[in-house]
Amino acid sequence: MSGAIDPVALAERLIACPSITPASGAVFDVLEAALLPLGFEVHRFIAGDAPDGPVENLFATRGSGGPHFGFAGHLDVVPPGDGWASDPFVPEIRGGLLHGRGAVDMKSSIAAFVAACADTPDQPGTVSLIVTGDEEGPATFGTPAIMDWMAARGIRPDMILIGEPTSEARLGDVVKIGRRGSVNMWITVPGVQGHVAYPHRADNPVPKLARVIDALEAIRLDDGNDAFQPSNLEITAVETSSRATNVIPGAARAQLNIRFNNLQRGADLVELVRRTAEAAAPGATVEAKISGEAFLTPAGPIYDIVRAAIEAETGATPALTTYGGTSDGRFLIALCPVVDFGLPNATMHKLDEATAVDDIRALQRIYARVIRSALATA
Repeated sequence: MSGAIDPVALAERLIACPSITPASGAVFDVLEAALLPLGFEVHRFIAGDAPDGPVENLFATRGSGGPHFGFAGHLDVVPPGDGWASDPFVPEIRGGLLHGRGAVDMKSSIAAFVAACADTPDQPGTVSLIVTGDEEGPATFGTPAIMDWMAARGIRPDMILIGEPTSEARLGDVVKIGRRGSVNMWITVPGVQGHVAYPHRADNPVPKLARVIDALEAIRLDDGNDAFQPSNLEITAVETSSRATNVIPGAARAQLNIRFNNLQRGADLVELVRRTAEAAAPGATVEAKISGEAFLTPAGPIYDIVRAAIEAETGATPALTTYGGTSDGRFLIALCPVVDFGLPNATMHKLDEATAVDDIRALQRIYARVIRSALATA
């Protein structure tokens, strides 16, 4: 097995591979090349067909027997957008910050974990990486496909750390022990198109849709609980079938998202919206896609392992929370206890995404402590 790995240099090589979701090819080549000298057995495969595929995924494993500690992450990134100070796929270090798309979310944390594996070559048990090319996209053929691949081979970790950027004001201040669920819905209210000067010959769906939105806005889903903030429903878009100023549209459509806690289930929320829409505008239809259910990892060894590693390296005692967005933990919780911990997230998905070089190196040390502790739990 080879020696030490510089996590910053590896992060730079990963960032230099444009890997807008769904990622494939070169960025996986870079990760595989880093893992093979460390004694990992690397499996890469393509899953799915259009429209949500194909997607490239990677599962890498080193060692044998228990305990089995897994690290999960993604190599795909969101589109960079226009207006960067430098090329988003040409990594640059300026003022102690590594700039580039994916520097925060989440190529640097993958690089830090690989470097941590180089620092822990002779641990007992098994360590694995579960890395998808489609976390930022539909995720249909990403982590769920890797889980199917693992199940077919009888592979099941004892605990999983996801390297998503969870820290807020400083590295180590937040660990996510659960995530809210997410469901997107599209409400369509039909009407009859016509000329605005002859409304009696048309049926305007816009006022009907407005009544639906008012009814939805009046719903208080819940008050949250000790682990989760209240669920929230947000209207995210409204449109009609007409762009002309003198045409009553033939249909009106609203898009919404609900981020929900473990007091709710996605299917129940879809039914609630469907009933509300039908009552306010008979004939309205609702399409829905549940991205994931809410989950909460029960208190256990993974809490203590991650918290102790953070405290040892940073002196900070992390808050254990569930707020914010979702992660692939919504799938992986079906296998074992899962927590998310990674870099400060202030610039993720933003222009000029950047993370502190010192934080990447500190994250490497934290992850190395986590590996040693997790593999010593047998």
